[in-house]
Amino acid sequence: MNNIKFVFISNYLNHHQIPFCNAMYELLGGSFSFIQTERMEQERIAMGWQEKGEYPYQRFFYEEPENCRELIENCAVALFGGTDEESYIQSRLEKKQPVIRYSERLYKTGQWKAVSPRGLRKKYYDHTRYRKQPVYLLCSGAYVPSDFHIVRAYPGKMLKWGYFPEAKVYDVDKLMAAKGWSRSAMTELNLPSMEGATSRETDCPSYLLWAARMIDWKHPELPVKTAKYLKEKGCAFHLDMVGGGELEPEVRRLIAEYDVEDVVTLKGYCTPEEVRSLMERADIYLATSDRQEGWGAVINEAMNSGCAVVADHMMGAVPYLIDHEENGMVYEDGREEMLFRMTERLARDRAFCRQLGKNAYRTISEEWNSENAAKRLSAFCVAQGFLAREDVDRSCLDTVQELFVTEQTAPRMETVPCKEQNTFPPVGPCSLAPVISERKMFRLLTKK
Repeated sequence: MNNIKFVFISNYLNHHQIPFCNAMYELLGGSFSFIQTERMEQERIAMGWQEKGEYPYQRFFYEEPENCRELIENCAVALFGGTDEESYIQSRLEKKQPVIRYSERLYKTGQWKAVSPRGLRKKYYDHTRYRKQPVYLLCSGAYVPSDFHIVRAYPGKMLKWGYFPEAKVYDVDKLMAAKGWSRSAMTELNLPSMEGATSRETDCPSYLLWAARMIDWKHPELPVKTAKYLKEKGCAFHLDMVGGGELEPEVRRLIAEYDVEDVVTLKGYCTPEEVRSLMERADIYLATSDRQEGWGAVINEAMNSGCAVVADHMMGAVPYLIDHEENGMVYEDGREEMLFRMTERLARDRAFCRQLGKNAYRTISEEWNSENAAKRLSAFCVAQGFLAREDVDRSCLDTVQELFVTEQTAPRMETVPCKEQNTFPPVGPCSLAPVISERKMFRLLTKK
């Protein structure tokens, strides 16, 4: 246990982190541990998340605190996030040992909260005072750099990051050929499939999907309003909504009021595996959460499943994952009519919808996946001198040479501003995260 080089500390291990942890365990030859600090809530267990799994790297701080504390203090690199309790890494920070944090945004409900003196003192204590130490920030969302820039933390030391659910491998042409509502209905009813199909019939209704908890900032009313709009426009489609929650009665009321019972189905809670199965058959995925969605791993999953995603621009994952009109569509937060029109365009233009879905699949399979993220993060640690070359798999050394080195020796980031750096990948995990203000983001995302 004392030979562990890399330790990941977080509240609990969930299905969005497991693929990344598996990849790190392999790349580091087993010299990797995940320390879980809290017991998982029953609500998440009921949603299909696992409290414990059969993972050789998993440790539980609440079961063996002394052993876990020793791991954290003696490892070469500590990756820390998912909990506000600083005591787990305080001794490392005091000793100026390497720490890599990952974080969603600080001000999910509004950057105006940065004016709080108490909040600023807390941010200074946890973050700003370490700006010149070997402490770096993995930004799980495109609005994270702007939030941390407000408190003057991690200048030139913020990297793009996110969540990395399982990236499945498909024959993309077969995946796209199996999409559409009639195909899914045939599967549900155990009707004969269309073997060898390479394209859908022109009269096959578009299959729309939405999956989330039915709470206010997920905006479950928007897919229902979209269905009303599409029905009035005469589009052929069907919408499945997965999930439940406090707003479910209101959603049911809207479905009846808008007279869309024939084109909208509420499927209740489904397991993560069931949701992925639905995504594999869906043409269009609606991602309607607002700014409070720090990342939104469901976008990764939908894109990996070949869906054309229509997403609110304030979701943290959107600026990193979606290239507007290339691998998805981005509408401006609060502009629901844009959501309606973009969805209508995809429902009517099947070729365009199919191309976005194919490009979305490639984005995840080639770039934003756990294996690539683990390889790049390991390479970054070698480039910074936190890990020795012999600590990592050979493929990581190739990544160091390819992405992080421009001279004979690996340069260190220190506090060099992002604009002066040319030694890091321009896009994808571990590329430098630019500071972009909220008010400029939508124009930047949709500018051609």
